[in-house]
Amino acid sequence: MSSLDLKSSFITPNWPSPANVRAMQTTRAGGVSLAPYHDFNLGAHVNDDAMAVAHNRQLLSPFMPSEPVWINQVHGVKAIDAAIAGCAAEADAAYTIKENTVCVTMTADCLPVLLCDQAGTIVAAVHAGWKGLLDGVIESTVHRMLVAMPNLAPQNLMVWLGPAIGPQAFEVGSEVREAFVTVDANATVAFKSAGNNEASYDKWLGDIYQLARQRLNTIGVSQIYGGDFCTYTDEARFFSYRRDNVTGRMATIIWFT
Repeated sequence: MSSLDLKSSFITPNWPSPANVRAMQTTRAGGVSLAPYHDFNLGAHVNDDAMAVAHNRQLLSPFMPSEPVWINQVHGVKAIDAAIAGCAAEADAAYTIKENTVCVTMTADCLPVLLCDQAGTIVAAVHAGWKGLLDGVIESTVHRMLVAMPNLAPQNLMVWLGPAIGPQAFEVGSEVREAFVTVDANATVAFKSAGNNEASYDKWLGDIYQLARQRLNTIGVSQIYGGDFCTYTDEARFFSYRRDNVTGRMATIIWFT
């Protein structure tokens, strides 16, 4: 696949970000990984051939000003400063106030969240699986951004919600629903019964996009875009851990010039 063909497979976030903010979402198209990681797997932690992953990351490099700050995601809430982060730092979000520093998150059903301010002076990429979302990874990241820029207000931030498992496919147990509702009673509207009336089958369909929007609104962030994908059902474009178990990872990337 040529560079032009590879670029055409990327998704450009549809949000009114400042002109100097650059963001992109990779898909599974392109690359050299073999099944079950085919084709453009960027995750080095999923037991894909290391040389294939390195090749895929090399194919990605021309589209960015510097090597992305790849992080070791652990479904936690830690957000790090990408400009001073070490190699494969353990975190689930990265932010930066330094131009041409590339923040990235990798997902295959979990929710990737991009943030920037209206002035284009700070950006962040967040890995929000349900555990991290529940525990406050978005809030933690916004807090770190506000600390880094004391004059920044939450209402001056905007957010793009990238490809994640959709509300028609994200089945969870009652314990997950109860955990979210315990933190915020409004979370009840983000869950619908999975439709099985058997008493022993207490399952719910969760809307991870709605849960993220609720969390963002609670901390004063209202400019929220995206959230209209489903990694589980769109097999042609996206990796999905729930669907395939052994699979690759997409990258959601942001920086500013």
